[in-house]
Amino acid sequence: MSVRIRLQRIGRPKRAYYRVVAIDQRAKRNGKPIEILGQYDPVLQENKLSVKQDRVEYWLKNGAKPSDTVSSLLKKQ
Repeated sequence: MSVRIRLQRIGRPKRAYYRVVAIDQRAKRNGKPIEILGQYDPVLQENKLSVKQDRVEYWLKNGAKPSDTVSSLLKKQ
C-alpha cells in the first residue's frame, strides 16, 4: 500500500474547502482517509493552510509522497 498526502474536497458547490489527508494512492478523491492531517481554505486571505506538522513529518518519514499541490502548499507555509 503506497500512501499519498493529498487534498480531499469538501464544502458546498462553488465554495471549495479542502482537507489535507493521508490516503491510499488507489482510493477515490473522496474515499476514506487513513488520517486527516489538516485543512486548506483557498478563499481566505490569511492563514489558508493549517496542518499538524508533526503528523505530516511522520508520514513523510514513512514513505508517503505528497501530491504536487500539497507539496507546494507545504513549501509556502
